[in-house]
Amino acid sequence: MATAPGNQMLEGGGAPPPPGTDMTGICFRDQLWLNSFPLDRNLVFDYFALSPFYDWTCNNEQLRMRSVHPLDISQLSKMTGMEYMLSEVMEPHLFVIRKQKRDSPEKVTPMLAYYVLDGSIYQAPQLCNVFAARIGRALYYIEKAFTTAASKLEKIGYAGSVDSENETALVESKTAKETIDIKEVKRVDHILASLQRKLPPAPPPPPFPEGYVPPPTAEAEKGTETQEAAETQAPTADPIIDQGPAKRMKY
Repeated sequence: MATAPGNQMLEGGGAPPPPGTDMTGICFRDQLWLNSFPLDRNLVFDYFALSPFYDWTCNNEQLRMRSVHPLDISQLSKMTGMEYMLSEVMEPHLFVIRKQKRDSPEKVTPMLAYYVLDGSIYQAPQLCNVFAARIGRALYYIEKAFTTAASKLEKIGYAGSVDSENETALVESKTAKETIDIKEVKRVDHILASLQRKLPPAPPPPPFPEGYVPPPTAEAEKGTETQEAAETQAPTADPIIDQGPAKRMKY
């Protein structure tokens, strides 16, 4: 489907988010352009300008309208505002484009990074989002492991107390052995509890979408449902593992 520049549409008909927002879940590829032009350092910016990642208010676009190469640093250094720079090149497979804000010829502030990998354009995730997702996922599985271990230890302790009350004198030696096991269980339980107190609390779950009303539940079922929700809540999505290039929506 052909669309006007700056107004690209999704294959399903929805409009892409504006440039500068988090667009790590999508990618762009124009096979017709790739079949018609070579992808090199001279033309890669023209190809990038076709994607929804491109901000049409940048300084590079002003140079293009004046028939100047959009990556001419001698011209960009005289301007202020948003601009794109080609930071790394491995022709013809990889091109890294950095979006930055220029305040003076010497002062620039990096904003976002994009990379063209074998003809497909992606937005690189920010490092803080990667760290937050990895730490959140680790805390999720650690808390789940402690919950599972605590529940199994409670069952072992309960079974040991029932067996010690109901078994006859014929099994007294076995009961004495189980008493030793219970002590070991309590010691391990104490170690796990002390470790759990040292860990920071798990991050709070994301809020409900706007307008969503949770279904009403009985007071007696609240405890069970809360425990089940805590056990089945998925960890935070990882920008690299869960939103890698192979899993992004294509334009």
